[in-house]
Amino acid sequence: MTTPVALTIAGSDSSGGAGIQADLKTFAALGVYGASAITALTAQNTAGVTAVHAVPPEFVTAQIDAVFGDLAIGAVKIGMVAQRAIIEAIAAALKRWLPRMIVLDPVMVASSGDRLIATDAVEALRNNLFPLATIVTPNLPEAAVLLGEPMASSAAAIEAQGRRLLAFGCQAVLIKGGHGAGSESIDYLIDGSSSLALAAPRLATKNTHGTGCSLSAAIAADLAKGESLVSAVRNAKTFVSAAIAGADRFSVGHGHGPIHHFHRFY
Repeated sequence: MTTPVALTIAGSDSSGGAGIQADLKTFAALGVYGASAITALTAQNTAGVTAVHAVPPEFVTAQIDAVFGDLAIGAVKIGMVAQRAIIEAIAAALKRWLPRMIVLDPVMVASSGDRLIATDAVEALRNNLFPLATIVTPNLPEAAVLLGEPMASSAAAIEAQGRRLLAFGCQAVLIKGGHGAGSESIDYLIDGSSSLALAAPRLATKNTHGTGCSLSAAIAADLAKGESLVSAVRNAKTFVSAAIAGADRFSVGHGHGPIHHFHRFY
């Protein structure tokens, strides 16, 4: 039996709720072996980010090459990539190794509101990583920043922004509705031929740290297991919704606490 393997290329969260730590927890919870290439170290907790230390681009490359040189990677998730040089290094490495599935989560701002990407890196993200991505998973504010537009507030506007993001070269876009209003959180999956709205009840909790990281990691996990993209997105939304629903079982930190990745087990 082949073990499904996924690689996360992202930043480390010292408080364990987001980034690499959330991705590896998600992979494990969904029965996928997780490998990692760390792009940045952050000093952060549930209240905010106090420092970011970028990993040198050549060392990011070395991590990616080491993993691909030995492990059969079924899918790659890309998270926090704070600098242009790191983005260019990741793109060059992925063009060499040609993974079948790439999930790009354009992490720009932490749950606490702290900015996590340099301004010039946004253009590099669009130009270098979007064309390689199977799916890109921005939330509403991130989609607006990527396009240089105001945040969309209607289904038609969200779908239109999704179509404009497709023009940067990715195969599909999932615009996440967690920052929207209303009793439901609606995500929109948009590809070259269709648009699919995926709704879940909006849950009242302050413990939402790492939701975006975990959703993109869950999509990558299912893609590594051979699921279709639509199935992987549906399953990921179900997983994260349940992890948010279980988040208040934890009492971790004094700010935006983590979601419960292992809600199925304890």
